[in-house]
Amino acid sequence: MRIAPEVAEAVTGGRPVVALESTLISHGLPRPRNLEVAHELEAAVRSAGAVPATIALVAGEPRIGLDSEALSVVAEGADVVKCGVRDLPVVVARGGNGATTVAATAWLAARAGIAVFATGGLGGVHRESRETWDESADLETLARVGTTVVCSGVKSILDVGATLERLETLGVTVLGYGTDRFPGFYLHDSGFPAPWRVDSPAQVAAVLTAGRELGGADRAVVVANPLPVEEQLDPELHDRVLAAGLAAAADARVGGKDVTPFLLDFFHRETGGASLEANVRLVVRNARLGAEIAAAAS
Repeated sequence: MRIAPEVAEAVTGGRPVVALESTLISHGLPRPRNLEVAHELEAAVRSAGAVPATIALVAGEPRIGLDSEALSVVAEGADVVKCGVRDLPVVVARGGNGATTVAATAWLAARAGIAVFATGGLGGVHRESRETWDESADLETLARVGTTVVCSGVKSILDVGATLERLETLGVTVLGYGTDRFPGFYLHDSGFPAPWRVDSPAQVAAVLTAGRELGGADRAVVVANPLPVEEQLDPELHDRVLAAGLAAAADARVGGKDVTPFLLDFFHRETGGASLEANVRLVVRNARLGAEIAAAAS
């Protein structure tokens, strides 16, 4: 791996660092907004006193911390592959460009010694999983890496209840930040309770310290940070567009890792950009909170 000097110095010196994923940049947001948001996320981390480390594969090399040129490759390249953990060795061997999912970002961040990772929403169990067995690799990976993941819950296009059950089975601690309800990505409340509640970065840091002392440093902690009610996507609009999007995906025979980007793009179009702006708001909020948690933990 190539670790950016600023990131390496911060990790070595015990200063706060926040990992950021790159699939959001390459596959989750339209151009040119995606590159703007990539810079906004890094600025949000810096404003809260931490060093940003956006992670991606560039010309076959895992990069921990991207310069402007590498960010542009991820945001603008037509050949950027969406990479889970299983895809990393293939893209590296072929010398390709790859954007890292939650799973791949957490995996590489842990190898680089970065303890906190901020993203938008987790992958999880898909709504038709009883027939398709479609479950994001994010969940199994979070059971094997000791990274704190700050997110806005599970993407609302998924089966949230089943995903929470799988996280429990896998022994992944889930915390609602400032809420007793588990957030639903675009929505303040997914309709499910959060297993535990914390109300400050210091409380999150205390949980992380206790987890390490109890021998749980090899499992992730999920910090679910909701959008405020006044900033969420209109729930009625959300439900209407989701139903239409799921039907469109079925008609187009979209499956596997292509489902999430298909549905996110559908949401962006059918909500007139409202879901896009909600997505940007939540991920910037998570980047800032991630930095605050990293500072408290360090």
